[in-house]
Amino acid sequence: MRIEPARLTDAKVAFGNRVLWSGLNLIVEPGEFIAVLGPNGVGKTTLLRVLLGQIPLTAGTAMVAGRPVRRGSTHIGYVPQQRSLETTAPIRGRDLVGMGIDGHKWGFGWFSRSRRRRIDEAIASVGATAFANAPLTMMSGGEQQRLRIAQALVTNPQLLLCDEPLSSLDLRHQQEVTRLIDNARRTRNLGVLFVTHEINPVLPYVDRVVSVAGGKVRVGTPDEVLRADVLSEMYGSHVEVFHRGNRIIVLADEERSPHLHAPGRRIRGNRLPWYSPKLTISTASAHSGR
Repeated sequence: MRIEPARLTDAKVAFGNRVLWSGLNLIVEPGEFIAVLGPNGVGKTTLLRVLLGQIPLTAGTAMVAGRPVRRGSTHIGYVPQQRSLETTAPIRGRDLVGMGIDGHKWGFGWFSRSRRRRIDEAIASVGATAFANAPLTMMSGGEQQRLRIAQALVTNPQLLLCDEPLSSLDLRHQQEVTRLIDNARRTRNLGVLFVTHEINPVLPYVDRVVSVAGGKVRVGTPDEVLRADVLSEMYGSHVEVFHRGNRIIVLADEERSPHLHAPGRRIRGNRLPWYSPKLTISTASAHSGR
């Protein structure tokens, strides 16, 4: 029997009178790569926190691996943003990965053979064996992020939640991290929800897009969602989508939408907030991620 990594039905999140998003119906299929796009503050990370059991839905239902969401589910792997580690504790890369198994307990866990094997396998799967015994503070941001991916994979989850994992990484490391996550979903048949502002490294692997803005949610393939009429409706401002061969450039002009910038400013010629400068999207490969 096929088990869906995640399912949200008529899902809504509101805080008081403020509705972040509502009417979200989404099934994450095994092996599917879904990008979650939208400006800051619209509830992209909130979607991940709902599936992690950290924020309750105001309405609707959320399921992970066929069961209601709950905190601490081993069916979920989580990859956070890359942040500099400020610690004097001698934490090695393999210690970080091991926390994915028993990080909810005090200390670094028992050093059993099976535990060590699981850690070694996860580290090898992201190509981090050569530096896994080094202190985390001695590693580059890209190396640390490889080990965070290993930590997320060590429990062999069915759903991988990625919250801006490319943030603070240079282009080369963005591409490396994205390829690692894509390889994991292919080889492990994982469902992936990938929140990002750096859409360029991701689109070649994406099957579908969840676009969030102004309390509205649209779900579909990149060609279905990244369209002028759809984005204009969502952002409440005129949006243009330009095709250049097999590439797309999305621009917003006219009066700015309250969802895009500060009140009173104009956005003539500005790219949408989840669009990187000089960014182009390859639609030719957008559906070839599986």
